[in-house]
Amino acid sequence: MRYTVVIEPTREPDNPGWYYAHIPALDLTTHGHGVEGAMAAARELAEAWIAEKRAHGESVPVEEAGFVSQIEIGEDAVHSA
Repeated sequence: MRYTVVIEPTREPDNPGWYYAHIPALDLTTHGHGVEGAMAAARELAEAWIAEKRAHGESVPVEEAGFVSQIEIGEDAVHSA
């Protein structure tokens, strides 16, 4: 099974170098130190979550295709809000 993981810095001044890892298809979010730590935490969380779902006879979402993109917001929109 393969899932998209979105990684972004936590932006917490007291914890530099930490990243959030979000798995949209499973609606799970965790964090870890460095990108590698965040990815490892995401894998551990997803594995535990999937095992729990299966133990209760529940279905596990399968991601058909995932991608990440960005949009750009102009400065005028940011300052007029």
